Amino acid sequence: MSIKLNEDTETVKAIKEGLKKKNGYCPCRLEQTEDNKCICREFREQMSDPDFEGYCHCMLYYKMKD
Repeated sequence: MSIKLNEDTETVKAIKEGLKKKNGYCPCRLEQTEDNKCICREFREQMSDPDFEGYCHCMLYYKMKD
């Protein structure tokens, strides 16, 4: 499994700024719960799926299939 940052540097910059403002919680989510702490639960579950390839919810990370 390989995880990489989005190739769009402006998207990465915006998401990282949002993470700082929200103390590490996903800037795309309203609730600040442990499930929404970056790397969020949704993407951790997607990462464990060998058939999943794609971006996390906020488009910061991309998982490539091996």
